[in-house]
Amino acid sequence: MHIALVEDDEAQRELLELWLTGDGRNTVASYGTAAALCAGLAAGRYDILILDWFLPDATGAQVLGWVRQHLGGALPVIVVTAREDEATVVAALAAGADDYVVKPPKPLELLARIDAVVRRVQPPGTQVLRMGVYEIDIAQRRLFVDNVPVALTQKEFDLAVYVFQNPAKLFTRDHLLNRIWGLNADIDTRTVDTHISRLRKKLRLDGSTGWKLASVHGVGYRFDRADDLVEPG
Repeated sequence: MHIALVEDDEAQRELLELWLTGDGRNTVASYGTAAALCAGLAAGRYDILILDWFLPDATGAQVLGWVRQHLGGALPVIVVTAREDEATVVAALAAGADDYVVKPPKPLELLARIDAVVRRVQPPGTQVLRMGVYEIDIAQRRLFVDNVPVALTQKEFDLAVYVFQNPAKLFTRDHLLNRIWGLNADIDTRTVDTHISRLRKKLRLDGSTGWKLASVHGVGYRFDRADDLVEPG
């Protein structure tokens, strides 16, 4: 999962990064101030936020207020702080935190709490496709490249989902036209070509990310790992 971490103490931030990425399952984007964090949250997509309650430019409550106002309740938040008095705990939970860990956290306990919180806030049956740098949230109709959201039209999104669900499959233009636009759509196959071209550009499906949406001469298109595609000689 992709974790956002804000901690103003550099040594503690580096230690937390080491713990969170130690088993290879997680990636971390770390920040030292609330301003930097909010800019990062606005630009990217994260599975959970680990929040120091006392930051140089804002309180934990102010950060949580911004998160809930701009991102809603979808992003789970675990507060990590040296304060363990009841008033601080209550304030963090009342502001919208999903859990609370007292410093210094125990590495395995912190990882277990992260997994538990993410399982709790994500509804069962959530449909998310992950392929390399790509992540597609089908239910929310959102697509991310390197954790950055990409704006797509309805048909571009539908087309992207379909090709990502069918890697290594050869698609004719007529097949894509019927599958995405419907059998009775009053349009021609040039519409497919236009949308394929837009997806290539918006999603960088030129092989540079490890995936390619390639033209197959006289047939249509094929979506596959770049290494698996053999260009005509």
